[in-house]
Amino acid sequence: MTTVEPTDLHILLRELEPVVESNLNRHLATAKEWFPHEYVPWSEGRTFDGVLGGEAWEPGQSKLSEVARISLIVNLLTEDNLPSYHHEIATVMGRDGAWGTWVHRWTAEEGRHGIAIRDYLLATRAVDPIELERARMTHMEGGFANAYEGLIESVAYVAFQELATRVSHRNTGAISGDPVCEQLLARVAADENLHMIFYRNLLGAMFDVAPNQSMRAVTKVATSFQMPGHTIENFGRKSVQIAKAGIYDLRLHHDDVLTPVLRQVKAFDRDLSGDGDKARSELAAFMTDLDTQASRFVERRDAQRARARTPSPTV
Repeated sequence: MTTVEPTDLHILLRELEPVVESNLNRHLATAKEWFPHEYVPWSEGRTFDGVLGGEAWEPGQSKLSEVARISLIVNLLTEDNLPSYHHEIATVMGRDGAWGTWVHRWTAEEGRHGIAIRDYLLATRAVDPIELERARMTHMEGGFANAYEGLIESVAYVAFQELATRVSHRNTGAISGDPVCEQLLARVAADENLHMIFYRNLLGAMFDVAPNQSMRAVTKVATSFQMPGHTIENFGRKSVQIAKAGIYDLRLHHDDVLTPVLRQVKAFDRDLSGDGDKARSELAAFMTDLDTQASRFVERRDAQRARARTPSPTV
C-alpha cells in the first residue's frame, strides 16, 4: 500500500477496499451468532395496562437502581437512532463492494442491541413503557447528523465511539445488580468490541495511506468527541449521574477509549510533517489536559462518596 495524501474520496475508498475486505472476512469469521430472545427473562413479563387491560407500571416494580435504569435508557435510545446512523455511514462509505457489505452487516448486528435491551426492560418492568416510547419518538424525530467531514474523520469517530459504547454497556451491566442484565449487556458489548476492532484497523490503514490527513482527523475528533446520544433529552444531567456512578466518566474516556485506540494506530509514532505534526502536538497537549481533568473528577467523586459514607454527628 502506497503512502499518499488523497483528497478525493473515491481514491481513498479504492485504496482501502482490500483492507475493508480482509477485515470484513475476519469479522465474519469471528462474530458469533446470537439471538436476543435468549437473553430476555420472558417469564417475568406480564401485560401492561392499556388496550389489553393489564397492570399499570409503577417504579417499585423495577429491581434496578435509578442510575442503572437511566444508563440503560440512554444506551437504548442511542441504539434506537440506528436508521440515522445507517444513513450517515452509508453516505460516506457507499453501498458497493466490501464497503457496502460491511455497512449492511454492521447495521444488522446493531439492530439486535435495541431489540434485546428494550425487550429486557419491558419484560422486567424496569421502566415506564409510556415514557420510554415518548422518549424514543422525541429522540428519533431529531435524528442524527454526522458532525465530521469526510471518510477519515468519520472512521476516526466510530473507532472511538464503538469502544466508548462497549465500555458503557459493560459497566451498566456490572452495576445493574441483575445477572441477567449483566449477561445481556456483556453480549452486546462483545459486538461493539468487534465493531471497534474493524474501524480501528481501518483507521490504522488510513494512517498508512494518508498519515498527515489521518492525524488531523484524529485530533479533530478526539478533541471534540461527543457520544452519539448527546441529543437525548436531558442528556447532560443523565451523563453526570452516569459519570458519578463510574459507568462512563472522564477517566474511563481517557484511559479506556482514547488511549487504546491512539496506541493501536500508532498515532504518536508516525512519521509526520507540517500540519500533521502540528496536529499531533495539539493532541498530545489535549490528552495531558484531559488526564488532569479526569484525575480531578475522580478525586472530587471519591471525596463525595467518603462524605456520604461518614455518619452525621449526633446532637
